[in-house]
Amino acid sequence: MDTILVRGNGPLNGEIPIAGAKNACLTLMPATLLTEEPLTLTNAPRLSDIRTMTELLGSLGAEVASLQDGQVLAMSSHDLTSHTADYEIVRKMRASNLVLGPLLARFGEAVVSLPGGCAIGARPMDLHIEGLMALGAEIDLQDGYLHARAPRGLKGAVYEMRFASVGATENIVMAATLAKGTTVLKNAAREPEIVDLVRCLRAMGAQIDGEGGSTITIQGVDRLHGATHRVVTDRIELGTYMLAPAICGGEVTCLGGRIELVQSFCEKLDEAGISVTETPRGLTVSRKNGGVRAVNVTTEPFPGFPTDLQAQMMALLCTAEGVSDLEETIFENRFMHAPELTRMGARIEVHGGHARVTGVERLKGAPVMATDLRASVSLILAGLAAEGETLISRVYHLDRGYEKVVRKLRGVGADIERIKEPTAHD
Repeated sequence: MDTILVRGNGPLNGEIPIAGAKNACLTLMPATLLTEEPLTLTNAPRLSDIRTMTELLGSLGAEVASLQDGQVLAMSSHDLTSHTADYEIVRKMRASNLVLGPLLARFGEAVVSLPGGCAIGARPMDLHIEGLMALGAEIDLQDGYLHARAPRGLKGAVYEMRFASVGATENIVMAATLAKGTTVLKNAAREPEIVDLVRCLRAMGAQIDGEGGSTITIQGVDRLHGATHRVVTDRIELGTYMLAPAICGGEVTCLGGRIELVQSFCEKLDEAGISVTETPRGLTVSRKNGGVRAVNVTTEPFPGFPTDLQAQMMALLCTAEGVSDLEETIFENRFMHAPELTRMGARIEVHGGHARVTGVERLKGAPVMATDLRASVSLILAGLAAEGETLISRVYHLDRGYEKVVRKLRGVGADIERIKEPTAHD
């Protein structure tokens, strides 16, 4: 199993290119199922999750060609051979359930496995199901699979979600593009990835209004056509790399970044004493006069502070002056990185969905273990500012959401390397 070795070596300076958004691309790829014509995505990130979605679409009979070193995905669903998303693929990635709405809308049937360990009443899939049933779908759960049918096609409806779920919003919007009549989705999620999906669907001929707000209106059409669409910048990768000079000092420009993607995050950085300047090329980040100040953070749905930047922000606050309180309101068990940061000398107390971080003068390198995608990169950030060596294990999580992380950080002066696991014949 690969590890990543980080040696703290002072300020970082230079430029980091920010990739296309993983969460946007994983939503855009299933949109190919809505049309028999080609859909091409540019600025695609090169990640293991993208390969998993490629595998899933291929299992349905879709064609997905990876071009230009993986940054262009040319897709076609003109001749699907299956409407079943198998558990062996779906279990690898929750976003796999986004094939449900498109398959149901275009073909009137879909069989999609629930993600591993998912119970409808306890996980967000209940909102997907309720929304699609409001459009006229019949959905049953059998042996861990959702069996969905709409033999007479989907019909527009007014549906208000109990919670602004991103995935449910995406599934319902895609399904409604081919429904008969008008669908009004209330309490919709507002994330930039949803705005990006709507822009792509509109380029394919969909009639949609209201994206970026809490009410989205979709006028169903008979068919969608092909299109070429550029994937929006990854706001989570953007925020992650913005924290590198905040933690280490120096000045880094994140190419392609825009403040509108990370507005609430930028406000917290400003409060902590970090300068963010928008230029035509991206966002330039550096410390203001002095060190980092403690701030309180509460995660919220967009446009609030992103849950996917909470772990990285905690790494910054470990050496901030004062005491910071972090509240996680989106996901449970999202402080699993805290014990690993504590191994590096951080002072963190966790009580349920709250964490209190008392800043220390300096972190110290230690062997640590990544527990999930965002935790893994938070440990890298902490290691960049720590004294000595930090060895991070289980970094396969990292490959799901960050492409070429070692190369990008080396490019701004970080002392970081990936240590490959020896093969049996080495």
